[in-house]
Amino acid sequence: LFWDEQLSSDNTMACGTCHRPEHGGTDPRAHRNAGPDGEALTEDDGFGSPGTPIPRAGRGSILDEVLSGNRHVTARLAPSNLMAAYAPELFWDGRAPGAFRDPVSGAVRIAKGGALESQSVVPILNSAEMAHPGRTWDDVVKKLRGAKPLALASDLPADLRRALEARPSYPELFAAAFGANEITPERIAFAIASYQRTLIPDQTPYDRFVAGERDALTENQRRGFRYFRGLRCAECHSPPWFTDHSYRNIGVRPLSEDPGRAAVTGKSEDRGKFKVPSLRNVGIRPRFMHTGEFSALNSSLRVYRFPRRGNQIDPLLNHPIHANPQGNDQTPLMDFLRHALTDPRVVKGLPPFDRPKLQSERQQALAKSK
Repeated sequence: LFWDEQLSSDNTMACGTCHRPEHGGTDPRAHRNAGPDGEALTEDDGFGSPGTPIPRAGRGSILDEVLSGNRHVTARLAPSNLMAAYAPELFWDGRAPGAFRDPVSGAVRIAKGGALESQSVVPILNSAEMAHPGRTWDDVVKKLRGAKPLALASDLPADLRRALEARPSYPELFAAAFGANEITPERIAFAIASYQRTLIPDQTPYDRFVAGERDALTENQRRGFRYFRGLRCAECHSPPWFTDHSYRNIGVRPLSEDPGRAAVTGKSEDRGKFKVPSLRNVGIRPRFMHTGEFSALNSSLRVYRFPRRGNQIDPLLNHPIHANPQGNDQTPLMDFLRHALTDPRVVKGLPPFDRPKLQSERQQALAKSK
């Protein structure tokens, strides 16, 4: 299900379209969005993921043409789904809670630890991500009943190919997983979340180092780890997850642009706060911060040196962090972040990070070759 574009209304979007392991669990296709002012190419623009097509009546405007090739663009950058199994809530603002409720009945099915289930059902009916306006769960279930699993994908991993040879329909797959062939929104959530719980990038050089393999980190990377702790990065990006799962306002953008966590809690003190992301595999992500406005890891460090004052920023930034924003891969801190925290299985597409190729990827490659 996670890699099946048929889960979307128009057969162009899978969960994995926006969450690709080789890009650190994020989206390499980031497009500029118009930002809170609704105008293209202004200061408040951010970067998000292109999703469903904009209705035909809206085509032809500068916004459509400049921003996303006539597709909606999400308001925030797609966060990494790697290590998401450990998060008590999900999304940048934490609106996917640990208590998972059946999307149809509203009954609590998981009292705690179900953030992945809560998150997984949101994009499927979201008209900017995977759904046409007005899509219902009945529409989703009906489509899956008649769909050939992963019919649009290619280059399937061997274990996935064998599973589909044995059970070539979704009712058969649901029967094998749940004991009955009924497809329900709840079971869709359970299935997608169960897959994502396997995506734990815990075989990095750092992991080998703390397990006792002293040569797993170079001297430069060990120095970078000392800088990481000395610069107080670890107070929020705490090992071993390299996040403390908290919400912080680090002054990326003015409070007026995005309420962040406050939209969920209703608390004024949560304005501008966003989830602290894990730094595992940060070195292979194409963009940074919830706005996606930084395309280089070293440039994103400028936020910590020059946060926006008068912005309810986190007290930890009362004393700016003097990381070197010009540092390249060879500076100790950049070396540690880019290489010591990267799981080679993620980069190489090895299990559990192997995946099919999406139809949209093939189409994009074909278009580029012309």
